[in-house]
Amino acid sequence: MLDPAPTTKIDPTLARGRLEEILDATATTPAFVVLSFPNTSYLTRLQPTGGVDALADRVGKTVVGRITAKARRVDKVGAGGRYIEPVAGRPRRVQGSVIALDKSRNTITVSAGAPITCQLTDQRQKASDFEAGDFVSFDVERGAGFTLES
Repeated sequence: MLDPAPTTKIDPTLARGRLEEILDATATTPAFVVLSFPNTSYLTRLQPTGGVDALADRVGKTVVGRITAKARRVDKVGAGGRYIEPVAGRPRRVQGSVIALDKSRNTITVSAGAPITCQLTDQRQKASDFEAGDFVSFDVERGAGFTLES
């Protein structure tokens, strides 16, 4: 949890969290950042889209940026809570409310403990199939990313 809790408003499609750790690239895996979010126990592992150099001096500090992912088939659901699964690690399953859509990019942004902008990958689905407020659930492909906002 951020201490003190943030009170300034930001774009609702941007995630505000604490950069907990940077995991360096290895011969078989890319670099990752680990973010935590206010009022959650999440330790979400994401690939930094701009590289880790811009984030190196921010470990332990609050960062604001955009979380992006590729969503497999997105289903509208009628019950359940907002979540990112698993609590620690790369996002594999997300459920929450649609808070924004971009029909030109075929993306939806879902509030699930942290906002996640998702590219729809199922050819049968389009962002125009959804509306703000729809409650949705979907699996996430490998490679969810984080882009730092300046």
